[in-house]
Amino acid sequence: MTPQDHSLPGEATLRRPELHPLWQTAHGCLSSGRPVARIRLGPLDETQREALADLLGLDRLPDPRPSVALARLEEAVTELSGRTVREVVAELIGPLGDRAGERRRQQDDRAGLWTWLAGQDTIRAQPVLADWAASCRAAGLVGGSVERTRTLLTDALKVLAELPGQADPLPVFAARVLNGHAHALDDGTPLSTLVLRALATLNDTAPPQSAAERRALWTRAGVADDELSSTVVAGGLRPAGDGLPARVARLCTEAGQAASLTLAHVRNPGEFTLPAALAPHVVHVVENPSILALALRRFGPDCPPLVCTSGWPNSAAIQLLRLLVDRGATLRYHGDFDGEGIRIAAYVLDKTRAHPWRMTAADYQAAVVRNPHGPHPGRLTEAPWDPELAEAMAEHGTAVVEELVAGVLLEDLAAVARP
Repeated sequence: MTPQDHSLPGEATLRRPELHPLWQTAHGCLSSGRPVARIRLGPLDETQREALADLLGLDRLPDPRPSVALARLEEAVTELSGRTVREVVAELIGPLGDRAGERRRQQDDRAGLWTWLAGQDTIRAQPVLADWAASCRAAGLVGGSVERTRTLLTDALKVLAELPGQADPLPVFAARVLNGHAHALDDGTPLSTLVLRALATLNDTAPPQSAAERRALWTRAGVADDELSSTVVAGGLRPAGDGLPARVARLCTEAGQAASLTLAHVRNPGEFTLPAALAPHVVHVVENPSILALALRRFGPDCPPLVCTSGWPNSAAIQLLRLLVDRGATLRYHGDFDGEGIRIAAYVLDKTRAHPWRMTAADYQAAVVRNPHGPHPGRLTEAPWDPELAEAMAEHGTAVVEELVAGVLLEDLAAVARP
């Protein structure tokens, strides 16, 4: 805007100190982003009331708390200076804002953040984490900032995507996942708190309150774990190669026994390849050790490749399954038909690229007909591979544990057992 000649009579009137409250209030009203018809002032002292009366051409002093019509003010300002009220206020007080527009933009930014979070692959693959996402939204923005919140959530998602860990100490794991920030997951940091809340949601437990509970949750997630106590059992594996896991698995399979492999074994497998005879390289995976025991009892040394997660899979289980996939195997997973079983299945499928095995709504309905009086399935969350499964379980209100469908699973295994 072209600078005004402050020596002009009209400009001198507009710049009277006594009119400053008028321009200050007008600035606030016009910056609201809402329609303005009147400007309410006050309380004004006598000199301020006189200045206002002079500006508006009033024949008497206005009230100490007057309400000035914007149209009347525009008329007076234009007559004095040839400019609009907005132009005068912007010059005398500062640029006008748009608080309503800014609030709308902030609301849109916040809504966009939570939509972004809900759409992340980790959340979609493990729907139970939608509860965690909802708790993040309820907690609000970090420091009132969408960008700071998005950055923190992005780091949390990176961590969750890398779990379970491989028994690395927490600072080593953090440095590897978070671009060298070794202390980003130290106890008490915002990121550590956020990730532990997600892990508690996954495990259907309350958020940890003590240092011991936090350490236990990290250990369960494979961070700061023990390479020897973290084990996985498998049967029927006949990998070729001279690596220790391959030799242990072959010896146990030939004896008709399960092999117990430690995390140390599967982290450093050495030579480990799947035989060409294993076509089409399918490895079945079950949740419960009893299914593996029944398979070994029935098939002995001819047992098809079978891995057991023993409930929630630990680091050793996930590492072995990933090793098998890397060597060309296709994984097919089955677990309990209850709330936790569905969450475990979603976790295994997300972490290992396994495929569901007899885990559809139709499979559940067939099983519940034969076993209609099971316990309540507990808290149900969506099964990403079949949205109708959780609905069917909620309708029947009955859990079907894996042991009750063992006969069906064993028949599937019999179809691929060694002749």
